Amino acid sequence: MIDLYSELPVNALRWTCDLKTLPKSSDQVAPLESVIGQPRAGEALSVGVRIREPGFNIFVAGRLGTGKTTSVRQFIDRISKDIPIPLDCCYVHNFEDEYQPKVLLCKAGLGKQLKKDLQEFIAAARIAIPQLFQGEEYAAKREEIARKLASTRQQIIAKMEDVSKKEGFTLQLTPLGVSLIPVVNGKPVPDEEFYSQPPEVQKAITQKRERLQGEILPFIHQIRELQTKLLQEVEEFDRDVALYAIEHLMTKLAAKYKAYDEISSHLVDVQNHMMNNLDTFRGRAPDQKPTAQENLLEELGLRVYEVNVIVDNSALTAAPIVTEQNPTFDNLLGRIEKESRFGTLTTDFTLIRGGALHVANGGFLILRAEQLLRDFNVYEGLKRALKSREIRIEDIQQRTGYVSVRSLSPQPIPLDVKVVLIGQPDTYQVLFKFDPEFRELFKVKADFDYTMERSEENIQNYGRFFCGLAEQEKLKHLEAAAIARMVEYGCRLAEDQEKLSTQFGLIADVVREAHFYASQENAKLISAKHVEKAIEARIYRSSLIQEKIREFIERDIILISTEGKIVGQVNGLSVMEIGDFAFGTPSRITVSVGLGKEGLIDVQREVNMSGPIHGKGVMIIAGFLSGMFARDKPLSLSARIVFEQNYEGVEGDSASSTELYALLSAVSGIPIKQNIAVTGSVNQNGDIQPIGGVNEKIEGFFEICKSKGLTGDQGVLIPYSNAKNLMLKREVIEAVEAHKFHVYTAKTIQQGIEILTDVPAGERKSDGSFTENTVFNTVDRRLTEIANTLKKFQTQS
Repeated sequence: MIDLYSELPVNALRWTCDLKTLPKSSDQVAPLESVIGQPRAGEALSVGVRIREPGFNIFVAGRLGTGKTTSVRQFIDRISKDIPIPLDCCYVHNFEDEYQPKVLLCKAGLGKQLKKDLQEFIAAARIAIPQLFQGEEYAAKREEIARKLASTRQQIIAKMEDVSKKEGFTLQLTPLGVSLIPVVNGKPVPDEEFYSQPPEVQKAITQKRERLQGEILPFIHQIRELQTKLLQEVEEFDRDVALYAIEHLMTKLAAKYKAYDEISSHLVDVQNHMMNNLDTFRGRAPDQKPTAQENLLEELGLRVYEVNVIVDNSALTAAPIVTEQNPTFDNLLGRIEKESRFGTLTTDFTLIRGGALHVANGGFLILRAEQLLRDFNVYEGLKRALKSREIRIEDIQQRTGYVSVRSLSPQPIPLDVKVVLIGQPDTYQVLFKFDPEFRELFKVKADFDYTMERSEENIQNYGRFFCGLAEQEKLKHLEAAAIARMVEYGCRLAEDQEKLSTQFGLIADVVREAHFYASQENAKLISAKHVEKAIEARIYRSSLIQEKIREFIERDIILISTEGKIVGQVNGLSVMEIGDFAFGTPSRITVSVGLGKEGLIDVQREVNMSGPIHGKGVMIIAGFLSGMFARDKPLSLSARIVFEQNYEGVEGDSASSTELYALLSAVSGIPIKQNIAVTGSVNQNGDIQPIGGVNEKIEGFFEICKSKGLTGDQGVLIPYSNAKNLMLKREVIEAVEAHKFHVYTAKTIQQGIEILTDVPAGERKSDGSFTENTVFNTVDRRLTEIANTLKKFQTQS
């Protein structure tokens, strides 16, 4: 137990890793195969990954660098080996409705094979069919069919001529039909001569012609039926010829895929479409040279026989694991591309492209939550797919109503996927609170802790982690002293002597940089010196602002006193964060006191430069004063608290104890040591509460004292409960060891004010007063004087 009234001993300022517990180097241990320090998250992942029912998707929450993505991959890698490889996914032309391409799902690897087989089949058909159509046997057979029907047609025409001749007409065949021309005196009568005849002659001829047209109408029908029959026989003959040309090819193809009903059905549709569109396959005469436009049209016409494989699982040995780093609408849910044809944008089923959701179907999809939420349409699209358990490839512009041009509407694909969202805890809270659908779709939460126990096992696992990192990334291994320094760095990141950080991303970055320095020196192993250099270099690269503030303090541009005693003035400690770098810096806090009833006035709050937490801290100070000194009199004073030379605002309550010390000094007139900086929040009972960033705050004041000159009596006062958070730099440790710097702790305001003033705080006696010659007695007496003086002024007025 640390003595509350004495400064902390050197061995309490930092935990040091024992080299005897470590291997000589990281290459003498087995590499780590799992993430350490996350038993709760591991259990959640194990349950979430194994439950295949709908809605049991996973949200992995935790700080950056805690190994979330690595853990998820490792868990899924183990589970995926027991899950069957999913089906290939293909789109083919719908011969009944070209705007609704059909889905073909087939065994992994079969989609690619089907695509190749159909391409080879069409290529062979384009050679075989023209050869038969251009052969002499085909021409002879077609001529025979035409000759046979031509003879029958001639007989019908002869009968029509006989009937016409008997009625005094001659028959004339035209492209538009049959024309009946009257014959007078053995000669045909042309129209101009017909109209020159007497009306009664015209009438008689017209009546006879109308009657004759009725008699020859059946013959005309016979001719038309004969022509139709000719076309049908020729078409049937052409189909027979084409079928003969490809029959052996299609038979072989059908036999290969007879076990797959959907593929077999599609092959039948392909063959029927070919038979109904033989002009595409007839070919041209050798002397006919097609234009580029004709070639393009021919190729486009053959696209209907393509197979668009949007997911090919032929290379998988387990269920797919997909990590989509850029989850846009198209990248996640697929898209329908367009191409320019003759100056017009158009599309077809071959331009359908799958997204990450298609590739992960039947397996696992890993997404960064914050990236997913950048576009609300993407998030809504993912939820829609998970709820309906199917993927619909849509044009985002059509779905949002910006475009009304007709496009493809591909058949949906059945969806069976486990989605893992990785994000910050705040993101989970927002989604859970404001999106009811999120709760139904992501029923498993895996919380990753940013610290773990500093057990012997976890220390050893640090070494195993470094071994795995070195082997995986071809880095140099770490010697024992370097491992120990990294373990201590893990404690520093955790801000706790009894904890280790699980932010392995940050830890690995230090090792990578230490490897660089070791390589420059051609060292065999990474030493503690290289690790220390890497840590210091990272600090140096980010510490420009810190150095500027230190320079301003040295030059008295920012006024900070590190010597002497002053009434109503204390050096408070705060932490500034610049990106990934945090550093401590002192701030002068002053309090002025006078007559009045305003009470405590927070100058920052009055000018809107403080946040609600800081405002709460000031009100707590007022509560402490009321409880301690206003039992027998009204608390009548006007006190103004201000952070001097602060132009950016104040937030947080870590300086509330500091403000209270300054207030007690200002009221009592007892000066406060300027060589001791203070941090810590306070409650209404006067208990000092822990704060964050204690290491940075101590080191920040130490740097100021060092630059101004260490006098041997300088130091800091921190909350007692923060002692276990200390992992100070070795330079500070050495200064404390040499009695040039001091670290004090306080559990209560009474203890703190005694350290800062060298005057006893004072205890309340049975009559309500405080012991003589103490801080509290002086404060109480001064408040009584202020109350009485104020009362006199009110009476006189």
